[in-house]
Amino acid sequence: MTNRIRLFNIDIDPLTLDQALTHIQGWIAQRDGKCHYVVTPNVQHSVLVQEHGGLRAAYTDAGLVLADGLPVVLAARLLKLALPERVAGSDLVPALYASASETRQLKVFLLGAAPGVAARAASRMAQQWPAVETVGTYSPPLGFERDEAENGRILKLIEAAAPDVLVVGLGAPKQELWVHAHRQQISAPVALCVGATIDFLAGEKRRAPRWMQRTGLEWLHRCASEPRRLAKRYARDAVIFPKLVWREWRSHP
Repeated sequence: MTNRIRLFNIDIDPLTLDQALTHIQGWIAQRDGKCHYVVTPNVQHSVLVQEHGGLRAAYTDAGLVLADGLPVVLAARLLKLALPERVAGSDLVPALYASASETRQLKVFLLGAAPGVAARAASRMAQQWPAVETVGTYSPPLGFERDEAENGRILKLIEAAAPDVLVVGLGAPKQELWVHAHRQQISAPVALCVGATIDFLAGEKRRAPRWMQRTGLEWLHRCASEPRRLAKRYARDAVIFPKLVWREWRSHP
């Protein structure tokens, strides 16, 4: 465990991408019988966690809490908190795949995205990262998280596949809540809660250009791509997040 910094009621691990990979690779090699899961708070998560006790609990018990979102990193720097860089889930997963090799192969299970999307992601992954084997994919039905039998089915699928890493793309806060609730039953040493990453891997959605990612404008690209789904959320976050930053500024010693 690193010395976490406290920001927006979230304890964040001040790690670089390479340092986060080292932790994850260590868990995979160790296989201590636990599922160590990773969450990546961004602006939306920072807003949600203020009033969502279940999400706060999921963050408290996470193995790694990595800042995904340039506004979060910039807010930390404004408050003189040592947060070295943004570590987005959509960067973390490809970096982990790229670290696999013939002598250190990686088995992954993709949970989430629309039907057929994870299978397309697996096909593209096999071409780009030959040392990564997709041992299972599953797209849960709507409302699955409230269905005990369906949850049991998912857990059995993961157990049978025996992955090194469970990649969870169910959207926030559903993915964090589901992994937290079932962390003692998930048969994988690592679970990554990484939102739309499966869609990106499949080519279903396109990430923003690098210059937009570097300048904190990735949200604008995503909003333009999915205005009906995201416009209201981003408008709400744009009102609340500056208030959170102001609150932190006033209370920061």
